Amino acid sequence: MEGNYGHYTDRTRVLNIKPLRTLKPVFPSGNQAPPFVCAPPFGPFPPGFSPFYPFTSSSQANQHTQDLSQAQNPPLRQPQNPPKHQPQNPTQHQSQNPSEPSSLVTPERSFRSPDTSNGDMELEGSTVKRKIPRRRTRIALPKGGNFESGITVAERENGNRELVMNVLMRFDALRRRFSQLEDAKEASSGIIKRPDLKAGSICMSRGVRTNTKKRTCVVPGVEIGDIFFFRFEMCLVGLHSPSMAGIDYLVVNGETEEEPIATSIVSSGYHDNDKANPDVLIYTGQGGNADKDKEASDQKLERGNLALEKSLRRNSAVRVIRGFKEVSHSVKIYIYDGLYEIKESWVEKGKSGHNTFKYKLVRAPGQPPAFATWTAIQKWKADVPSREGLILPDITSGVESMAVSLVNQVDTENGPSYFTYSTTVKYSESFRLTQPSFGCDCGNSCKPGNLNCHCIRKNGGDFPYTSNGVLVSRKPMIYECSPSCPCLACKNKVTRMGLKVRLEVFKTVNRGWGLRSWDPIRAGTFICIYAGEAKDKSKVQHTMANDDYTFDTTRIYTPFKWNYEPGLADEVASEEMSEEPEIPLPLIISAKNVGNVARFMNHSCSPNVFWQPVSYENNSQLFLHVAFFAISHIPPMTELTYDYGVSRPSGTENGNPLYGRKRCFCGSEYCRGSFG
Repeated sequence: MEGNYGHYTDRTRVLNIKPLRTLKPVFPSGNQAPPFVCAPPFGPFPPGFSPFYPFTSSSQANQHTQDLSQAQNPPLRQPQNPPKHQPQNPTQHQSQNPSEPSSLVTPERSFRSPDTSNGDMELEGSTVKRKIPRRRTRIALPKGGNFESGITVAERENGNRELVMNVLMRFDALRRRFSQLEDAKEASSGIIKRPDLKAGSICMSRGVRTNTKKRTCVVPGVEIGDIFFFRFEMCLVGLHSPSMAGIDYLVVNGETEEEPIATSIVSSGYHDNDKANPDVLIYTGQGGNADKDKEASDQKLERGNLALEKSLRRNSAVRVIRGFKEVSHSVKIYIYDGLYEIKESWVEKGKSGHNTFKYKLVRAPGQPPAFATWTAIQKWKADVPSREGLILPDITSGVESMAVSLVNQVDTENGPSYFTYSTTVKYSESFRLTQPSFGCDCGNSCKPGNLNCHCIRKNGGDFPYTSNGVLVSRKPMIYECSPSCPCLACKNKVTRMGLKVRLEVFKTVNRGWGLRSWDPIRAGTFICIYAGEAKDKSKVQHTMANDDYTFDTTRIYTPFKWNYEPGLADEVASEEMSEEPEIPLPLIISAKNVGNVARFMNHSCSPNVFWQPVSYENNSQLFLHVAFFAISHIPPMTELTYDYGVSRPSGTENGNPLYGRKRCFCGSEYCRGSFG
């Protein structure tokens, strides 16, 4: 719909508008770029930071911007909401265990999540009409772990879901690496930098971005409900270009002269929103605020304010991104809430006593819910029994540090078959790995960058997590601090500190029980471990086919690239570490009788969660467990899924495995047909 608002408006309307109230409009000249189309980020900047496109002139941009095809890695394909699929035969989900209810659908079945794609929308009147969308949202799993090259200029100007996810994940991987380095410096210098600005600067200057062609309405590859933790992420994918300004716009030809129209706005969350209706937004114009050098003044009908007024007269919809603080995160989170119509504008006195512009925006109907879901979740958190379909407020009975609700809005089933809830892996005496235990003498905590710390040396010299507990990189093994370490507030015990996000076990329509979160989840965030009973595979191999709650580290898992690119971080390629897990002994965990929330996570060939082996020492014993982390940012109420892998069968019959394989119904474009 690039530059096309003809479906939405009568082009003959308001080609020469009068000034709003008595303020004088300011039109950009025909041979001059509109001011602040992309507002530059204001300092201070990290060392080595320099202006970059689109915050420089076009001539400067051409000198500093490379084609995306010159990047080292090919696009990742990762869905936050995999596409719908046809319902599977319910009879295929009947439990094989006669002791369990026959109506129970086992949770280890492929999932079907709500289709939150905005597809290609056309606006006609007051409704949203869909074209048939093509969804390409899976992480590419290339052999060898290298990205492909050869992305065309057209693809760079006009992206798709695959490219959007590629850009976002490469940016965040780089930002995590810079955070890791800055944490080590901050521990000794006390100086805190902005890794997001540094990572964004590099991505911009080296062409790691998409949708560079500015447009109104839908941005290819960006879906309603997508969340962002940094303004730079929206800039890199073409959703909202200014790094600070709340209004983005472009200049189009009118009947007599060029005029600006708004493309998107970011609501900071402090505006006078209609609290009774999440689909209505009262937005305050820009400008007029006091700073250290100037006094507050009346807002002017120019730049973004003029663009909103022109969009009102043209009946042109704008993209709305909602921003607000979440209790579970220390930074503001942004959610793309879709297209809004500007219904009216007026001028009123602000708190400073000066005139401010007000705009009433109403969400275009027919779009998937986004911000409305967030407001509903806030009500549930304040009053858990108000959650529709609630069976139990806490399925863990207080074992977890955070309650996990049990919800069924599908049928009358009262819950899954009985199991004992546990937060740990229970090992048999014969399975324990006897190795010497070495603690550290760091005192209060293991400090990033302290190579004298035994725990950090075992992790290759780097602290595995950022200061806020986000995993930096996948590794063959992560070593966490053990109880024998004297650290009192150590941040290297992330996977043993319990749940940090508010989870919900819910009944799906045709694939049993699933798991999702009330909270937004940042890429690299720890979700849970796979708790249960550690088994000896040689003793349980013939019974595993009837155990739908088994995690098997010996299965074949499709490799994928998640870590940062050393070239973008100005590190030599030889420093790039392996991402494939390495388990010293086969680890088979059954959660059939004893387990935690991980037993409810369903399989997908395009998952949004990955598993990472983690070890720790205690009383001269080495203990292993499997921890789950978010691949990318996961919006609230999105089903959490991981790849179950494929077993290594000892033989086949008519070309089919003798045991363990289950037909996959995940519906992904990259579905491999079976799992387990």
